[in-house]
Amino acid sequence: MRMKERFLQIFGRTIDVVFATMLVFITLGIVVGVLRLFLNLGNVMTTKAVTGSYLPIISDVLTLFILVELSRSLVDYFDANRLRLSFIVDAGIVFVLREVMIKLYEHKISVEEVLALSLLLLVLGALRVASVLLFQREKHMLETLRGARQTEDSSADRLSSGH
Repeated sequence: MRMKERFLQIFGRTIDVVFATMLVFITLGIVVGVLRLFLNLGNVMTTKAVTGSYLPIISDVLTLFILVELSRSLVDYFDANRLRLSFIVDAGIVFVLREVMIKLYEHKISVEEVLALSLLLLVLGALRVASVLLFQREKHMLETLRGARQTEDSSADRLSSGH
């Protein structure tokens, strides 16, 4: 085996181990986050003011969504051997929305921040749409290639069998 191939093999295994480790920690974070979410329900029951007790729960739920999107990205890596942009962009969108919702709820956001975060959401949304369109285009191209190969294979089979 050539040195380059050996290096790429070691690199691939190293990346797999790193991503698997990250996935384990994200999964543990999700489990711990869900448990803490249930434990915080006691605070909601004992607090007289309804609005003040929901902010931590909303923040925690949105943080769990981010962790779920990141874990989906890592799981997909093991299936397709690449990171899909759409999962990462989804996590970014949820993260920005989380920040906007929290700051709006606390009334601690300036007009400039709203505009900047809105622009960021627009860019992330455009990236998301573009990644879906490119994925669909790539999928269509692969299906077309497979169909052409199957047609060639069946023609070759007919020629070899004498039909």
